[in-house]
Amino acid sequence: MKKFLLIAGIIFSLSILQFPQNINGRFSSSVYMFKQFDAVNSSDNFVRAYEMLNLNVNYSQFSLRTSINLESDLSKKIDNSPLVRFYNFYLEGKDLFKVANVKLGRQPVFNSIGGGIFDGATIDLRIPDYKLTAYYGGNVPAYQKFETSKNWKDNYLAGGKLSGQPFENFQVDLSYAQKNVKPEDYYATRFDQNLNPITVLIQNNSTHFQFASAQVSYTMPKYFNANVRYDYDLNFEKTSKFEFEGRYSQITDIGIDVYYNYREPRINYNSIFSVFDYGNSQEIEAGVDYKINSLFTAIGKFGFVQFKTEDSKRITLGINSNYGNVTYRKTLGSAGELDALSLYAAYALFEGLLTPSAGISYTSYKLSEFSTKDNLTSLLFGVNVRPYNTLSFDAQGQYMNNKIYKNDFRFFLKLNYWFNTNLNLL
Repeated sequence: MKKFLLIAGIIFSLSILQFPQNINGRFSSSVYMFKQFDAVNSSDNFVRAYEMLNLNVNYSQFSLRTSINLESDLSKKIDNSPLVRFYNFYLEGKDLFKVANVKLGRQPVFNSIGGGIFDGATIDLRIPDYKLTAYYGGNVPAYQKFETSKNWKDNYLAGGKLSGQPFENFQVDLSYAQKNVKPEDYYATRFDQNLNPITVLIQNNSTHFQFASAQVSYTMPKYFNANVRYDYDLNFEKTSKFEFEGRYSQITDIGIDVYYNYREPRINYNSIFSVFDYGNSQEIEAGVDYKINSLFTAIGKFGFVQFKTEDSKRITLGINSNYGNVTYRKTLGSAGELDALSLYAAYALFEGLLTPSAGISYTSYKLSEFSTKDNLTSLLFGVNVRPYNTLSFDAQGQYMNNKIYKNDFRFFLKLNYWFNTNLNLL
């Protein structure tokens, strides 16, 4: 199966590269400078470079889509450097036979249960008011290498989703997903019955999860919207998650938000963690936002989390604007105690040519009721320069100071270039 998918993807990709009608995408290059501490008063300076290319080659109803990243060290080397990561490399056919979209290759998958990238195939079938999606493929090797997993039987992802609008203002999604992950075998030193060290091959079983999910959304424009989601763990045969979120906005300039979830820890079948005694959590949060004028909106939220034997509370207050925001957050209970104040601002000058930004935050926190109180200060300042719509430059400085990171300063530079070329083949 995987050989067929690989060969089909290569053949179609080469045909597109020969006769493209449009080429578009983005190229970005960035440099990140930071200091890493190996021990107290012992550190090394590092300079890392990142090059990313998003490239789309289009011909008629077909497109070759790629996303490739190169990481390298310009100073002292880190393990696995330089490293090329292939995040996307797939062929897409749209509106085939006027009912189907097909993807072949390394591609992203999004669903309510979990997402990521995989090597395989996806097909979307559309009928009036409904869409059916099915996908199957192998897990991506470590570091997103440009190769397929060796054993799809133990390393695969499969699932599907049915979406539709059975009634006006209603959206219903039913989905299913399963995933197998086989850890790589490795050798380790162990003691035999006479306490002599011997080399042993460690072979772990595959871990597995399997979920079914249902999601219902209702929207009444300018008045109310709500979303309900339910996840069921088919392996452990119990509820995994129930979630509700809603917003009421009929009152002029006022919005009211409510959020609730019940969640079980997500444990893979055959995982050693399934033997531990763990409990679920429940969380509820309510908030109000008030639009003061066209520039400023005030927000306030209160959240409560109930664990197996403990609980935690949080309070959030702030003001948002077109130029930035100021936020205060307080946390109480078993999750730790925290008081945090942050301010961020950005403003575009000269019709977007220059956009400076700056932020500052101060946090006082305790990890538990009996811990000592620590403080954290962080600063950032940067600028975005966009001389053309297709070209931009970013520079940002980052500063942090607490008992672990003493006067830690980092610097980041980035270049972005967007391109879009239509080719005339006649």
